[in-house]
Amino acid sequence: MLRIGIAASKMSKGSLLSYNLCVILIASLLSLLIFFICGFSILLIVFLVSLILDVIKPVDFHAGWVHMFKICLAILGTVVGIFNLIAIFKNIQFTKSKI
Repeated sequence: MLRIGIAASKMSKGSLLSYNLCVILIASLLSLLIFFICGFSILLIVFLVSLILDVIKPVDFHAGWVHMFKICLAILGTVVGIFNLIAIFKNIQFTKSKI
């Protein structure tokens, strides 16, 4: 999380407003990347579990996996959003002392 501030300070070149905007931009883009990577892995796991369960015991698992996937993505979005807010609040500056 501290590397976000280092990258933002190099990109802003001394401006406090652009530093804060860079912190928000970098943190949001990294959170979006983490969300897409983890969301794809959750989708892959749920799909593989449905295939394995269909071979072992043919039950109508496909009707309920969409709801399970939505719940997993909602929880993932909440966790990634909380970490994004922590990273932003940890790196945002109100005075020009450290830039």
